[in-house]
Amino acid sequence: MAELVYRPVVGFARTLFKAWDLKIDCQGSENIPRSGGAVLVSNHISYLDFVFDGLAALPQKRLVRFMAKESVFRHRVSGPLMRGMKHIPVDRKQGEAAYEHALRSLRAGEIVGVFPEATISQSFTLKSFKSGAARMAQEAGVPLIPMAVWGTQRLWTKGHPRNFKRSHIPITIRVGEAIEASKDKYAGAITRQLRERVQELLEAAQRAYPVRPKGPDDTWWMPAHLGGTAPTPEQLRHTDTH
Repeated sequence: MAELVYRPVVGFARTLFKAWDLKIDCQGSENIPRSGGAVLVSNHISYLDFVFDGLAALPQKRLVRFMAKESVFRHRVSGPLMRGMKHIPVDRKQGEAAYEHALRSLRAGEIVGVFPEATISQSFTLKSFKSGAARMAQEAGVPLIPMAVWGTQRLWTKGHPRNFKRSHIPITIRVGEAIEASKDKYAGAITRQLRERVQELLEAAQRAYPVRPKGPDDTWWMPAHLGGTAPTPEQLRHTDTH
């Protein structure tokens, strides 16, 4: 089937990345299957993560259908694009419809992209994972592909202004080997294994990242345990309960 929207959008995104002079370092794309269904699972630190996660699949000539909150599909600009790219709307109050939509896509041989943390991590560390990705992989009989992105939070994230200038920001992407979602395992056990693997990939992306904060005013994008000033998960939990 012709991709009348997705491919032009990919071309536009690549043009933007060149204009911003982003330094993209992507490794592990060969772990994404060239055919058949799979669930692509990533950490979530930026509003633009899905763009870079999708970029990692292009060397394998695959287009990823991301699960995204339903409000994005109602926006007058992003809505028609999201529908045209066959992404999957998620209404958090009625998640079953999105789950069934994702299963149909997987059984039709599509790659479905999932952020199992559900929302952006403002600490830039890995939050707990919901088990939906593992359950849908089990039910559809497809593998899970773990991946991690780093640097995307410097472009646009929750609580900080967008930075769409020609800023030469490096973006590091790491894709890991497939994890089998065996039906004789508990989804919770697979989810724990998946989170451990994404954590390893995130740490590898952070180690490979070529720059450090320029000074005290530029430490916001680094997590506290790496010497940055991003809020810790504990601080964020405290804020959420008050």
